[in-house]
Amino acid sequence: MSDAGPAFRPISDAGADDVVIPFAVTPLDVRGRLVRLGPALDVLLANHGYPGEIARAVGEAAALTALLGSSLKFEGRFQLQTRSDGVIDMLVVDFDAPDRLRAFARFDPERLAAAREAGATQPALLFGKGHLALTIDQGPDTSRYQGIVTLEGQGLEAAAHEYFLRSEQIPTLVRLAVAEVVSAGDRPAHWRAGGLLLQFLPDSPERQRMQDLHPGDRPESAGEPEFREDDAWMEAQALAATVEDHELVDPALSSDRLLYRLFHERGVTVFDASALRHACRCSRDGIERMLRGFTTKERADMIGEDGRIGVTCEFCGVKREFEPGDFDGGEPEAGQ
Repeated sequence: MSDAGPAFRPISDAGADDVVIPFAVTPLDVRGRLVRLGPALDVLLANHGYPGEIARAVGEAAALTALLGSSLKFEGRFQLQTRSDGVIDMLVVDFDAPDRLRAFARFDPERLAAAREAGATQPALLFGKGHLALTIDQGPDTSRYQGIVTLEGQGLEAAAHEYFLRSEQIPTLVRLAVAEVVSAGDRPAHWRAGGLLLQFLPDSPERQRMQDLHPGDRPESAGEPEFREDDAWMEAQALAATVEDHELVDPALSSDRLLYRLFHERGVTVFDASALRHACRCSRDGIERMLRGFTTKERADMIGEDGRIGVTCEFCGVKREFEPGDFDGGEPEAGQ
């Protein structure tokens, strides 16, 4: 055990929902983040009315995106996107720093019904085979960074592990949990999600030595990266592995108490929480500008039976309607 004894600083908002809480277990050279989603996830899902199995998969993706996107040190966007041959053929979650989440999923209802009959509705099975793309966009003046991981039925937790191992070369543990909470009385059911991210970031030169090498520069005899056998990282993983799914989503268990429960023997330092919220960047003005970029013929093809142009945002589900006559004049020519 650490000679310095446990370190723990409760914070006033650690018991709240819709927060990301950074923490450190210094004796083990570990840093991490804990996310708890409540009302923000409820709003995100309510906009679409997803079946429970789809809502669960979206909740996992939202928790993972919050864990990863909250590490951004600038005002930019982090996006998680899956494309696959599964029941859920596409899922997108956007995190706009510092605090905004939005998401949508596209799925096949008939295939979902077949998956229910087969008892194959776990999120990993619903994604099927394809890829997971993680994109960091820092704005128009910088290049985007994108990491891609193959999905082969292993689920988002395992895909995140693969991403950090192959792309970032940072030993990482990710835990995700989602639950639909049914309350007594007339209160409607609501969704909760939780996630834990743990990373081994050693300060000592001895522990950094193998991690500083490019994979192509590792001696052939080295085999797997040395951090897999590091006692500190092994212990950190063992402590984090004791967390149960219900603990990650339990509204009665505050975030600070959960972190203390996991790491108090080694000492855990908890930092200030960051709030999260559901918010969509779509706007009427933005959609109008988009429509003005189409030709008259293209907009005519969009007119519905009521004689208006209706545009529904895939992320938030808000439908906005426009009068075709509002776009008369100044039309781009076909092909422009």
